[in-house]
Amino acid sequence: MDFELTKSQIEIQKAAREFAKGEFDKELALELDKKHEFPTKIWKKACDLGFVGVHFPEEYSGQDLGVLENIIIADEFCARDSTIGSAVILSGFASECVLRFGSEGLKQKFLPPVVEGQMLSAGAFTEPGHGSDITSLDTVAVRDGDEWVINGTKTFITNGGLAGFYSVMCQSDTECQPSYRGISLILVEADLEGVTAIDVGEKLGIHMMATAELNFKDVRVSASNLIGEEGNGFYQVLEFFDESRILVAAQAVGTAQGAYDRALAYVKEREQFGRKIAQFQVTQHKLADMATKIELARLITYKAAWNFDQGRIDPKLTSMAKMYAARTAVEVADEAIQLLGGYGYMTEYEVERFYRDAKITEIYEGTKEIQKNTIASAILGKRL
Repeated sequence: MDFELTKSQIEIQKAAREFAKGEFDKELALELDKKHEFPTKIWKKACDLGFVGVHFPEEYSGQDLGVLENIIIADEFCARDSTIGSAVILSGFASECVLRFGSEGLKQKFLPPVVEGQMLSAGAFTEPGHGSDITSLDTVAVRDGDEWVINGTKTFITNGGLAGFYSVMCQSDTECQPSYRGISLILVEADLEGVTAIDVGEKLGIHMMATAELNFKDVRVSASNLIGEEGNGFYQVLEFFDESRILVAAQAVGTAQGAYDRALAYVKEREQFGRKIAQFQVTQHKLADMATKIELARLITYKAAWNFDQGRIDPKLTSMAKMYAARTAVEVADEAIQLLGGYGYMTEYEVERFYRDAKITEIYEGTKEIQKNTIASAILGKRL
Protein backbone atom coordinates (compact mmCIF):
# COMPACT_ATOMS: atom_id res chain seq x y z
CA MET A 1 0.00 0.00 0.00
CA ASP A 2 1.31 3.41 -0.99
CA PHE A 3 0.51 5.19 2.23
CA GLU A 4 1.01 8.74 3.41
CA LEU A 5 -0.98 11.09 5.61
CA THR A 6 -3.10 13.76 3.97
CA LYS A 7 -2.48 17.44 4.60
CA SER A 8 -5.43 17.51 6.99
CA GLN A 9 -4.13 14.51 8.92
CA ILE A 10 -0.68 16.06 9.19
CA GLU A 11 -2.28 19.20 10.63
CA ILE A 12 -4.17 17.10 13.19
CA GLN A 13 -0.92 15.32 14.07
CA LYS A 14 0.85 18.64 14.57
CA ALA A 15 -1.99 20.07 16.64
CA ALA A 16 -2.05 17.00 18.89
CA ARG A 17 1.71 17.15 19.34
CA GLU A 18 1.63 20.84 20.24
CA PHE A 19 -1.27 20.38 22.66
CA ALA A 20 0.49 17.52 24.43
CA LYS A 21 3.74 19.47 24.58
CA GLY A 22 1.99 22.43 26.15
CA GLU A 23 -0.35 20.61 28.54
CA PHE A 24 1.32 17.33 29.57
CA ASP A 25 3.52 18.76 32.27
CA LYS A 26 6.17 16.35 33.54
CA GLU A 27 5.87 17.30 37.21
CA LEU A 28 2.09 17.12 37.06
CA ALA A 29 2.33 13.70 35.44
CA LEU A 30 4.57 12.43 38.23
CA GLU A 31 2.17 13.83 40.85
CA LEU A 32 -0.98 12.37 39.24
CA ASP A 33 0.73 9.03 38.73
CA LYS A 34 1.75 8.92 42.38
CA LYS A 35 -1.74 9.88 43.59
CA HIS A 36 -3.52 7.67 41.04
CA GLU A 37 -5.64 10.62 39.90
CA PHE A 38 -7.39 11.04 36.56
CA PRO A 39 -6.09 14.11 34.63
CA THR A 40 -9.47 15.83 34.66
CA LYS A 41 -8.37 19.33 33.63
CA ILE A 42 -6.27 18.10 30.72
CA TRP A 43 -9.05 15.75 29.59
CA LYS A 44 -11.65 18.53 29.61
CA LYS A 45 -9.36 20.84 27.66
CA ALA A 46 -8.64 18.07 25.14
CA CYS A 47 -12.39 17.64 24.71
CA ASP A 48 -12.93 21.38 24.33
CA LEU A 49 -10.36 21.45 21.54
CA GLY A 50 -11.93 18.48 19.75
CA PHE A 51 -9.29 15.81 20.38
CA VAL A 52 -11.74 13.34 21.92
CA GLY A 53 -14.32 11.64 19.70
CA VAL A 54 -13.00 12.98 16.41
CA HIS A 55 -14.33 9.83 14.74
CA PHE A 56 -17.90 10.56 15.89
CA PRO A 57 -20.39 12.28 13.57
CA GLU A 58 -21.00 15.99 14.03
CA GLU A 59 -24.55 15.40 15.28
CA TYR A 60 -23.00 13.76 18.36
CA SER A 61 -20.46 16.59 18.85
CA GLY A 62 -17.71 14.77 16.94
CA GLN A 63 -15.78 15.94 13.88
CA ASP A 64 -16.97 13.27 11.44
CA LEU A 65 -13.40 12.07 10.89
CA GLY A 66 -12.04 8.52 10.86
CA VAL A 67 -10.40 6.01 13.13
CA LEU A 68 -7.07 6.93 11.52
CA GLU A 69 -7.36 10.52 12.76
CA ASN A 70 -8.28 9.21 16.19
CA ILE A 71 -5.20 7.00 16.46
CA ILE A 72 -2.92 9.73 15.13
CA ILE A 73 -3.96 11.75 18.18
CA ALA A 74 -3.50 8.73 20.45
CA ASP A 75 -0.01 8.13 19.08
CA GLU A 76 1.05 11.73 19.70
CA PHE A 77 -0.50 11.96 23.16
CA CYS A 78 1.11 8.74 24.42
CA ALA A 79 4.49 9.65 22.96
CA ARG A 80 4.47 12.83 25.02
CA ASP A 81 3.28 11.07 28.17
CA SER A 82 2.17 7.46 28.24
CA THR A 83 0.03 7.79 31.37
CA ILE A 84 -1.78 11.05 30.65
CA GLY A 85 -2.12 10.10 27.00
CA SER A 86 -3.69 6.73 27.79
CA ALA A 87 -6.16 8.25 30.24
CA VAL A 88 -7.32 10.88 27.77
CA ILE A 89 -7.63 8.68 24.69
CA LEU A 90 -9.51 5.98 26.60
CA SER A 91 -11.83 8.42 28.39
CA GLY A 92 -14.63 7.40 26.04
CA PHE A 93 -13.82 3.70 26.09
CA ALA A 94 -16.57 1.48 24.63
CA SER A 95 -18.78 4.43 23.70
CA GLU A 96 -18.22 3.14 20.16
CA CYS A 97 -20.57 0.28 21.08
CA VAL A 98 -23.34 2.87 21.35
CA LEU A 99 -22.12 4.68 18.24
CA ARG A 100 -21.99 1.59 16.04
CA PHE A 101 -24.99 -0.36 17.34
CA GLY A 102 -27.13 1.80 19.62
CA SER A 103 -30.49 3.40 18.89
CA GLU A 104 -30.70 7.03 17.88
CA GLY A 105 -32.08 7.85 21.33
CA LEU A 106 -29.07 6.31 23.09
CA LYS A 107 -26.66 8.06 20.75
CA GLN A 108 -28.22 11.47 21.28
CA LYS A 109 -28.33 11.06 25.05
CA PHE A 110 -24.93 9.51 25.80
CA LEU A 111 -22.43 10.34 23.05
CA PRO A 112 -22.28 14.17 23.20
CA PRO A 113 -21.41 14.19 26.94
CA VAL A 114 -18.48 11.84 26.23
CA VAL A 115 -17.13 14.01 23.42
CA GLU A 116 -17.73 17.29 25.26
CA GLY A 117 -15.86 16.24 28.40
CA GLN A 118 -18.87 15.87 30.68
CA MET A 119 -18.77 12.10 31.14
CA LEU A 120 -16.43 9.10 30.94
CA SER A 121 -17.66 5.81 29.56
CA ALA A 122 -16.68 2.17 30.00
CA GLY A 123 -17.24 -1.34 28.70
CA ALA A 124 -18.07 -4.11 31.16
CA PHE A 125 -17.10 -7.36 29.46
CA THR A 126 -14.64 -9.33 31.60
CA GLU A 127 -15.83 -11.50 34.50
CA PRO A 128 -13.84 -12.89 37.43
CA GLY A 129 -14.57 -16.50 36.54
CA HIS A 130 -14.10 -16.25 32.78
CA GLY A 131 -11.28 -13.81 32.00
CA SER A 132 -10.63 -13.76 28.25
CA ASP A 133 -13.55 -16.13 27.60
CA ILE A 134 -16.59 -14.00 26.81
CA THR A 135 -18.57 -16.78 25.15
CA SER A 136 -20.53 -17.54 28.32
CA LEU A 137 -21.32 -15.21 31.19
CA ASP A 138 -22.48 -15.29 34.78
CA THR A 139 -23.96 -11.79 34.56
CA VAL A 140 -27.62 -12.32 33.74
CA ALA A 141 -30.25 -9.92 32.39
CA VAL A 142 -33.89 -10.97 32.79
CA ARG A 143 -36.68 -9.12 31.00
CA ASP A 144 -39.41 -7.86 33.32
CA GLY A 145 -42.00 -5.86 31.41
CA ASP A 146 -40.36 -2.67 30.11
CA GLU A 147 -37.17 -3.27 32.07
CA TRP A 148 -34.14 -5.50 32.28
CA VAL A 149 -33.12 -6.76 35.72
CA ILE A 150 -29.37 -7.34 35.86
CA ASN A 151 -27.36 -9.36 38.37
CA GLY A 152 -23.68 -10.24 38.21
CA THR A 153 -20.09 -9.10 38.54
CA LYS A 154 -17.57 -7.66 36.07
CA THR A 155 -13.89 -7.03 36.75
CA PHE A 156 -10.87 -5.10 35.42
CA ILE A 157 -13.19 -2.40 34.11
CA THR A 158 -11.30 0.57 32.68
CA ASN A 159 -12.82 3.84 33.98
CA GLY A 160 -14.84 1.77 36.44
CA GLY A 161 -16.21 3.95 39.23
CA LEU A 162 -15.65 7.15 37.21
CA ALA A 163 -17.74 6.42 34.12
CA GLY A 164 -21.23 7.79 33.68
CA PHE A 165 -22.41 4.64 31.94
CA TYR A 166 -21.30 1.12 31.09
CA SER A 167 -21.89 -1.04 28.02
CA VAL A 168 -22.52 -4.34 29.80
CA MET A 169 -22.41 -7.84 28.30
CA CYS A 170 -25.22 -9.92 29.81
CA GLN A 171 -26.54 -13.43 29.34
CA SER A 172 -30.10 -12.55 28.34
CA ASP A 173 -31.00 -16.11 27.32
CA THR A 174 -29.63 -18.75 29.68
CA GLU A 175 -31.09 -21.63 27.66
CA CYS A 176 -29.57 -20.73 24.31
CA GLN A 177 -26.97 -23.05 22.80
CA PRO A 178 -24.29 -22.17 22.08
CA SER A 179 -24.49 -19.75 24.98
CA TYR A 180 -22.88 -16.80 23.19
CA ARG A 181 -25.95 -16.54 20.96
CA GLY A 182 -27.91 -15.59 24.06
CA ILE A 183 -25.71 -12.62 25.02
CA SER A 184 -26.99 -9.06 24.79
CA LEU A 185 -25.30 -5.70 25.25
CA ILE A 186 -27.12 -3.30 27.58
CA LEU A 187 -26.29 0.28 28.55
CA VAL A 188 -26.35 0.72 32.32
CA GLU A 189 -26.19 4.19 33.89
CA ALA A 190 -23.64 4.26 36.69
CA ASP A 191 -25.95 6.00 39.16
CA LEU A 192 -28.69 3.36 39.06
CA GLU A 193 -29.59 1.65 42.32
CA GLY A 194 -27.72 -1.62 42.73
CA VAL A 195 -24.61 -0.60 40.75
CA THR A 196 -21.43 -0.52 42.85
CA ALA A 197 -17.79 -0.14 41.88
CA ILE A 198 -14.80 -1.29 43.93
CA ASP A 199 -11.23 -0.41 42.98
CA VAL A 200 -9.28 -3.57 42.09
CA GLY A 201 -6.19 -2.36 43.99
CA GLU A 202 -2.64 -1.37 43.15
CA LYS A 203 -1.56 -1.79 39.51
CA LEU A 204 1.82 -1.90 37.78
CA GLY A 205 1.00 1.01 35.50
CA ILE A 206 -1.69 3.27 33.98
CA HIS A 207 -2.13 4.82 37.42
CA MET A 208 -4.29 7.70 36.18
CA MET A 209 -6.96 5.32 34.91
CA ALA A 210 -9.43 3.79 37.34
CA THR A 211 -9.77 0.01 37.17
CA ALA A 212 -12.66 -1.46 39.11
CA GLU A 213 -14.81 -4.45 39.85
CA LEU A 214 -18.48 -3.77 39.13
CA ASN A 215 -21.33 -5.43 40.95
CA PHE A 216 -24.90 -5.42 39.68
CA LYS A 217 -27.57 -6.39 42.20
CA ASP A 218 -31.15 -6.34 40.94
CA VAL A 219 -30.32 -3.37 38.74
CA ARG A 220 -33.37 -2.26 36.79
CA VAL A 221 -32.63 -0.81 33.37
CA SER A 222 -35.06 0.49 30.78
CA ALA A 223 -35.68 -1.97 27.95
CA SER A 224 -34.79 0.87 25.57
CA ASN A 225 -31.18 0.68 26.86
CA LEU A 226 -30.60 -2.48 24.84
CA ILE A 227 -27.68 -1.79 22.50
CA GLY A 228 -28.38 -3.28 19.09
CA GLU A 229 -30.32 -6.51 18.79
CA GLU A 230 -31.17 -8.87 21.62
CA GLY A 231 -28.91 -11.93 21.50
CA ASN A 232 -26.39 -10.22 19.24
CA GLY A 233 -24.17 -8.73 21.96
CA PHE A 234 -21.32 -11.19 21.55
CA TYR A 235 -20.91 -10.38 17.87
CA GLN A 236 -21.23 -6.65 18.51
CA VAL A 237 -18.44 -6.75 21.07
CA LEU A 238 -16.21 -8.69 18.67
CA GLU A 239 -16.78 -5.94 16.09
CA PHE A 240 -16.00 -3.33 18.72
CA PHE A 241 -12.73 -5.12 19.53
CA ASP A 242 -11.72 -4.82 15.88
CA GLU A 243 -11.85 -1.05 16.38
CA SER A 244 -10.63 -0.77 19.97
CA ARG A 245 -7.56 -2.93 19.32
CA ILE A 246 -6.38 -0.40 16.77
CA LEU A 247 -6.59 2.30 19.42
CA VAL A 248 -4.64 0.17 21.91
CA ALA A 249 -2.05 -0.47 19.19
CA ALA A 250 -1.70 3.29 18.73
CA GLN A 251 -1.37 3.68 22.51
CA ALA A 252 1.46 1.14 22.36
CA VAL A 253 3.17 2.83 19.40
CA GLY A 254 3.09 6.19 21.15
CA THR A 255 4.40 4.69 24.38
CA ALA A 256 7.27 3.07 22.48
CA GLN A 257 8.01 6.34 20.72
CA GLY A 258 8.09 8.26 23.99
CA ALA A 259 10.48 5.81 25.62
CA TYR A 260 12.69 5.86 22.53
CA ASP A 261 12.76 9.68 22.37
CA ARG A 262 13.93 9.91 25.97
CA ALA A 263 16.59 7.27 25.49
CA LEU A 264 17.83 8.95 22.33
CA ALA A 265 18.12 12.34 24.04
CA TYR A 266 19.97 10.76 26.96
CA VAL A 267 22.61 8.87 24.95
CA LYS A 268 23.38 11.98 22.91
CA GLU A 269 24.35 13.84 26.08
CA ARG A 270 25.65 11.19 28.50
CA GLU A 271 29.39 10.45 28.45
CA GLN A 272 31.08 7.23 29.53
CA PHE A 273 34.73 6.25 29.11
CA GLY A 274 35.44 9.66 27.56
CA ARG A 275 32.85 9.38 24.77
CA LYS A 276 29.19 10.09 24.22
CA ILE A 277 27.22 6.88 24.71
CA ALA A 278 25.69 7.43 21.26
CA GLN A 279 29.13 7.01 19.70
CA PHE A 280 29.39 3.36 20.75
CA GLN A 281 28.32 0.94 18.05
CA VAL A 282 26.41 -1.21 20.51
CA THR A 283 24.29 1.83 21.39
CA GLN A 284 23.74 2.68 17.75
CA HIS A 285 22.57 -0.88 17.02
CA LYS A 286 20.12 -0.74 19.92
CA LEU A 287 18.71 2.53 18.62
CA ALA A 288 18.45 1.10 15.11
CA ASP A 289 16.51 -1.91 16.35
CA MET A 290 14.20 0.26 18.44
CA ALA A 291 13.51 2.69 15.60
CA THR A 292 12.82 -0.14 13.15
CA LYS A 293 10.33 -1.83 15.48
CA ILE A 294 8.49 1.44 16.08
CA GLU A 295 8.30 2.18 12.37
CA LEU A 296 6.89 -1.26 11.59
CA ALA A 297 4.41 -1.08 14.48
CA ARG A 298 3.21 2.33 13.35
CA LEU A 299 2.80 1.21 9.74
CA ILE A 300 0.68 -1.83 10.54
CA THR A 301 -1.38 0.14 13.07
CA TYR A 302 -2.07 2.98 10.67
CA LYS A 303 -2.84 0.49 7.91
CA ALA A 304 -5.38 -1.25 10.15
CA ALA A 305 -7.02 2.11 10.89
CA TRP A 306 -7.02 3.13 7.22
CA ASN A 307 -8.61 -0.18 6.23
CA PHE A 308 -11.26 0.25 8.94
CA ASP A 309 -12.14 3.67 7.56
CA GLN A 310 -12.46 2.16 4.08
CA GLY A 311 -14.99 -0.33 5.42
CA ARG A 312 -12.54 -3.24 5.22
CA ILE A 313 -12.74 -4.69 8.72
CA ASP A 314 -10.01 -7.30 9.06
CA PRO A 315 -9.78 -9.01 12.50
CA LYS A 316 -6.50 -10.64 11.49
CA LEU A 317 -4.88 -7.30 10.69
CA THR A 318 -6.18 -5.53 13.79
CA SER A 319 -4.94 -8.41 15.97
CA MET A 320 -1.55 -8.31 14.24
CA ALA A 321 -1.33 -4.58 14.84
CA LYS A 322 -2.30 -4.84 18.49
CA MET A 323 -0.01 -7.80 19.19
CA TYR A 324 3.05 -6.40 17.41
CA ALA A 325 2.69 -2.82 18.63
CA ALA A 326 2.23 -3.98 22.23
CA ARG A 327 5.30 -6.22 22.08
CA THR A 328 7.23 -3.32 20.55
CA ALA A 329 6.19 -1.01 23.38
CA VAL A 330 7.41 -3.47 26.01
CA GLU A 331 10.70 -4.22 24.24
CA VAL A 332 11.51 -0.59 23.39
CA ALA A 333 10.69 0.66 26.88
CA ASP A 334 12.81 -2.13 28.36
CA GLU A 335 15.74 -1.21 26.13
CA ALA A 336 15.30 2.47 26.99
CA ILE A 337 15.75 1.66 30.66
CA GLN A 338 18.87 -0.35 29.80
CA LEU A 339 20.35 2.54 27.84
CA LEU A 340 19.82 4.91 30.76
CA GLY A 341 21.28 2.40 33.19
CA GLY A 342 20.61 3.24 36.82
CA TYR A 343 18.90 6.48 35.82
CA GLY A 344 16.42 4.49 33.77
CA TYR A 345 15.22 2.90 36.98
CA MET A 346 14.52 6.28 38.55
CA THR A 347 11.07 7.89 38.42
CA GLU A 348 12.46 11.29 37.45
CA TYR A 349 13.69 10.03 34.09
CA GLU A 350 10.21 8.78 33.08
CA VAL A 351 11.19 5.69 31.07
CA GLU A 352 10.38 3.40 34.00
CA ARG A 353 6.81 4.74 33.88
CA PHE A 354 6.63 4.19 30.13
CA TYR A 355 7.76 0.62 30.76
CA ARG A 356 5.05 0.10 33.37
CA ASP A 357 2.42 1.58 31.08
CA ALA A 358 3.57 -0.48 28.09
CA LYS A 359 2.82 -3.87 29.59
CA ILE A 360 -0.94 -3.37 29.86
CA THR A 361 -1.19 -3.08 26.07
CA GLU A 362 -0.29 -6.78 25.87
CA ILE A 363 -3.12 -7.65 28.24
CA TYR A 364 -6.30 -5.62 27.86
CA GLU A 365 -8.53 -5.80 24.79
CA GLY A 366 -7.42 -9.38 24.44
CA THR A 367 -4.08 -10.81 25.55
CA LYS A 368 -1.36 -11.52 23.01
CA GLU A 369 -2.39 -15.18 23.15
CA ILE A 370 -5.94 -14.26 22.14
CA GLN A 371 -4.55 -12.18 19.27
CA LYS A 372 -2.56 -15.17 18.07
CA ASN A 373 -5.72 -17.27 18.17
CA THR A 374 -7.51 -14.74 15.99
CA ILE A 375 -4.62 -14.52 13.53
CA ALA A 376 -4.20 -18.29 13.30
CA SER A 377 -7.93 -18.82 12.85
CA ALA A 378 -7.98 -16.40 9.92
CA ILE A 379 -4.94 -18.05 8.32
CA LEU A 380 -6.14 -21.61 8.72
CA GLY A 381 -9.70 -20.75 7.80
CA LYS A 382 -8.55 -19.70 4.37
CA ARG A 383 -6.28 -22.65 3.77
CA LEU A 384 -8.19 -25.63 5.16
